[in-house]
Amino acid sequence: MSSTALITGASSGIGLELAKVFAHHQHNLILVARSEDKLQALSQELSQTHGVKVTVLSHDLTNKSARQTLFDQVQQQGLTVDVLVNNAGYGDYNEFANSDWDKLEGMILLNVLATTHLTRLFLPPMLNRKAGKILNVSSTAAFQPGPMMAVYFATKAYVLSFSEAIAAETEDQGITVSTLCPGPTQSEFIGKSNMDHAGLANSMTIDKIPTAAEVAKFGYEALQKGEVVAVHGLSNKLMAFSTRLAPRGLLRKGVKQLMASN
Repeated sequence: MSSTALITGASSGIGLELAKVFAHHQHNLILVARSEDKLQALSQELSQTHGVKVTVLSHDLTNKSARQTLFDQVQQQGLTVDVLVNNAGYGDYNEFANSDWDKLEGMILLNVLATTHLTRLFLPPMLNRKAGKILNVSSTAAFQPGPMMAVYFATKAYVLSFSEAIAAETEDQGITVSTLCPGPTQSEFIGKSNMDHAGLANSMTIDKIPTAAEVAKFGYEALQKGEVVAVHGLSNKLMAFSTRLAPRGLLRKGVKQLMASN
């Protein structure tokens, strides 16, 4: 019997590539994002290519009632979510004092509250079955403060800390909780978050940045292995480890310099 994976933010980037990886491995899918047209096109592609069942549910997950409606729809359709992938999220590059508050609030609602709420909704049925997997998509941003993207870095730190805690709570109950922490990735994220002006983005050579497909494949494999924290790429692993040793003041200055506008 095939398992079913629910993937948020599935219309583009890492979320879209995760949908392809799960379909390749014969998981049925529940695809969630705001863009129904994109989801329907992806649904048709994956069902025809891999012969899996794909359900499309279009929702704005910044809305509390939409998250509850999503859960209710899954229950009403008799679907069992064996794997929950909380991938939806976004960032914004700007000094905090000059940032658009609506963007910041939406970021917190999506990156933090949606991840937390959906985990709270779908985890109890997994515990009742004593089986289930959760993959929360964080970032290497989680390992240090991020001047010029203060709220984004903070939300990803929350996702990492939250996920590790839930992993510890459920480790003996048939549940695995994994956190995927990619670094810079070839996706729409850099453009959508206005990172084009950041020194970090301008210093990167595009062909040396991993693709969203590579990150998704790594995340899927880490999930299957039950890895709690999965940092993609050797350089990112070294960076994540080094933040534990660096003085906080030096860390702040280093990231500020790296993120400064060119």
